[in-house]
Amino acid sequence: MSRAPSVCDRETWNRTLAYLLLGFVCYALPWSVFAALPIPPDQSSALRLQGSNTIGAKLGPALVKGLLEQQGFSSIRILPGDAENEQKIVGINAQGLDVTIEVAAHGSGTGFVGLSDNTADLAASSRPIKSSEADALTALGDMKSRDAEHVVALDGLAVILNRDNPLDALRTEQVAQIFAGEISDWAQLGGRPGAITLYARDDNSGTYDTFKELVLSANGKSLASTAKRFESSDQLSDSVSQDPNGIGFIGLPYIRQAKAVAIAAGESQPMLPSVTLIATEDYPLSRRLFLYHPPQQANPWVAALTRFAHSPRGQAIVNESGFIAQTVQAVTVAANEAMPAQYQTLTREAQRLSVNFRFQEGSSTLDNKALRDIERVASYLKDQDKLRDKVVLVGFGDAKKDAARAELLSKLRAMAVRRELAKHGVLFRDITGLGEEMPVAANSADEGRIKNRRVEVWVY
Repeated sequence: MSRAPSVCDRETWNRTLAYLLLGFVCYALPWSVFAALPIPPDQSSALRLQGSNTIGAKLGPALVKGLLEQQGFSSIRILPGDAENEQKIVGINAQGLDVTIEVAAHGSGTGFVGLSDNTADLAASSRPIKSSEADALTALGDMKSRDAEHVVALDGLAVILNRDNPLDALRTEQVAQIFAGEISDWAQLGGRPGAITLYARDDNSGTYDTFKELVLSANGKSLASTAKRFESSDQLSDSVSQDPNGIGFIGLPYIRQAKAVAIAAGESQPMLPSVTLIATEDYPLSRRLFLYHPPQQANPWVAALTRFAHSPRGQAIVNESGFIAQTVQAVTVAANEAMPAQYQTLTREAQRLSVNFRFQEGSSTLDNKALRDIERVASYLKDQDKLRDKVVLVGFGDAKKDAARAELLSKLRAMAVRRELAKHGVLFRDITGLGEEMPVAANSADEGRIKNRRVEVWVY
């Protein structure tokens, strides 16, 4: 059983004594005693969540509310905060005391600044922490470690148009040219003539950071200065939906009245941002939503919220909030002629699980999400009585000069997943590597190569 971090400074020690005097059990005790999370005696916020607007606008408050409900709080309200895009979640415990949790949603980068200057306990981010940000927070510990980084949901960046726009699909390089201002009229793409209007998130937004990395920078482009910028996802989406010549990018729950187009990258086929393609992270503009905290975090509310976010109820709230949960499901895949024969056989005889295992950059080591997905997949296989001779692992990789080397590396990735699942008693039907077949992203950039280096799980 996991334990909360020990107390490490005088300020935290003083707070701990205060909590104990109020009769609450606090730090350095088993998780099971957190049925009564401490309320600060000075009526300050028990938890300060800061960062991504994508998370903070809806998902963050919903997870906080769910945690309070689980902990037995009543009269839970979500109230406006002290500024725009800020909220307070307030509840009452069994002793009649109020607890307040603050959520500020001003962009992913602001969450890491908040951890640095101690104005936040937990950072919400719709992109991975940058190396420069992790370096700036070194005094707090390794912010890229499994103890610090939590993938709580999956999302897809949708490229959105007005519903009357006849275009249905775009390649990522075309999207980059559009937002760089190089393609400025819809007629250049075979659409109706009209000057294209660009709508983009602001510089603090993790959504913008993700778009910049996956689309603009990957194609050597920069955002045109004519783009209209928004802090609010809802406002951006509504503006595009009301503009016949508009185009924007947005998180999946914020498509609202606009139209999402199918996206292709590299040699992949155009894909709409569907639940399954985002869950497996095959969709070219899929992304992860993160919570970050110092690995030796002393505030028990931080541990409580991150653990709740990973729980079945927490993942149900992810789904209810319009994002993609990490709950493992079996899905049927339709065969097509472009698939290798061996893969077509799988589509006819088995089902694919809604998870892909991916690896740390430049490494054969599973990344933090994959390590948690091992536990999710093992639990699913046990519940479905599929631990013995029912599982096939299929590895994929990026293109190499030697196709045989690509195939070998892809099988070695599958073997790395095998080793971890075998610890949970899984006996496999087959393990194979398909090399550079069926890419889901362009191999011309690191981000694309990382996405192509993956392992799928199929069950009979």
